[in-house]
Amino acid sequence: MIELGKQAPEFENVTAYHNGEFTKVSLADYKGKWLVFFFYPRDFTFICPTEIRGFAKKADEFSALNCEILGASTDSEWSHKNWLERDLPEVKYPVLADTTQNVAFDYEVLNDEDGSAERGLFIIDPEGVVRYTLVSSGSVGRSVTETLRVLKALQSGDLCPVEWETGEETLGKA
Repeated sequence: MIELGKQAPEFENVTAYHNGEFTKVSLADYKGKWLVFFFYPRDFTFICPTEIRGFAKKADEFSALNCEILGASTDSEWSHKNWLERDLPEVKYPVLADTTQNVAFDYEVLNDEDGSAERGLFIIDPEGVVRYTLVSSGSVGRSVTETLRVLKALQSGDLCPVEWETGEETLGKA
């Protein structure tokens, strides 16, 4: 079960498509950095490219916060390669090919009906602890801007009120 404040489920040597190559990715690769790990239902769909492109557009902002981005679906690495090269060449972060469905299952976003992943997002801290989770309907895209806001709030170490933005007053130390 995914629990806030607990270690994120480990995964090791999962094939990913990244910058024109197939690589192996493990959660341990992100030790010492923040990680935004998001799942999406399927390649070649309608909402998914808007999110994937949105994360790509803000990748430098995440990087400036010592945060990596990792996408995932249960599609194959070959599907990722074809789709990203054809339609989303701006994506420079890895996209896992969770063909075994084990990672989606462990992160509790596996759709049992069709084997796809639900639209899930996890912010994991540099020690591998889950700090934020969001799972939404497949028909609604997530906000990359809100993900950045939440990351900054988590990194502040303070109690951050609703709609808090960097530079605004917090409610004190968490």
